[in-house]
Amino acid sequence: MGNALAGKVCLVTGASRGIGANIARELAAQGVAVAVNYRNSVSEAQQLAAEINQIGKGLAIQGDVSSRQQVDAMYKQIESTLGPVNLLVNNAGVSLRGLFQDVTEEEWQQVIDTNLKGPFFCCQRAFPHMLRQGYGRIVNIASIWGIAGASCESVYAASKGGLIALTRSLAKELGPSGITVNAIAPGAIQTDMLNRELDADEVRALQDNIALGRLGRGQDITGVCSFLLSPQADYINGQVITVDGGWL
Repeated sequence: MGNALAGKVCLVTGASRGIGANIARELAAQGVAVAVNYRNSVSEAQQLAAEINQIGKGLAIQGDVSSRQQVDAMYKQIESTLGPVNLLVNNAGVSLRGLFQDVTEEEWQQVIDTNLKGPFFCCQRAFPHMLRQGYGRIVNIASIWGIAGASCESVYAASKGGLIALTRSLAKELGPSGITVNAIAPGAIQTDMLNRELDADEVRALQDNIALGRLGRGQDITGVCSFLLSPQADYINGQVITVDGGWL
C-alpha cells in the first residue's frame, strides 16, 4: 500500500488496547496522524500515543463516545492538534454476557449507548468536513454476533446488528458524496474482553469450531481495516467483511 494514506487524520475510538491499538499502530506506520481515543485507560493510551509520536503524529484523547458533548470536545481537540478527521474507525465497544431475562434496563442502555450511539455521534461529527471535502472513509468494527446472533449475548448482538444496518444505510446515503462506509465483523479475537469472559475450556471449544483451529489476533483485523481505508478500496462500500477464520 505504500504511503497512500500519508497525511490523513484518523480517529480510532477505543484505541488504548486490543484491536483498536493494533489498528492505530498500523495506520501510524503508514503515515496517518492518529487520535487514540480512550475512556478510562489513560496510561495505555498515552503510552501508545508516545510510541506513535516516535514515527509520526499521535494524540491520546479522552472521551466517552456515548456523550455527544464529549465527542464534540474530542473532535475540536483533534482538529486543533492534528487537523480535520478524514478517516474514522468506530472500534469502542462493551460486551454483556448473561441470560436475556436477567438484563437490566441500565445494562441494555450502556451497551447500546457505547456500541451504537457512539458511532452515531462520531459519524455525525465527522460528516461536515468529509462532505465539504467530497472524501471520507469510515470503518465500523461490528461482530459476527451481529450477523448470526448469540445465545446469552443478545444485547451485544443487537447492538452490533444495528451497527451493521447503520453501515449499509450510510453507505447508500453518503456514497454519492465520495464517502465510503464499511464494517468488519470479527470472530473470536484474542483480546482482554474475550479473556475476561471465557475460561480455558470455553476457549478450547471455540477453537474446535474454527476452521483454522485458532483464535484470531489483532493483526488479523488490522490489515483488513487499513485496506478498507486505503485508495485500493475506493469502490468497496456498504460491505461487512467477516474475519472469523472460517467459524461461520
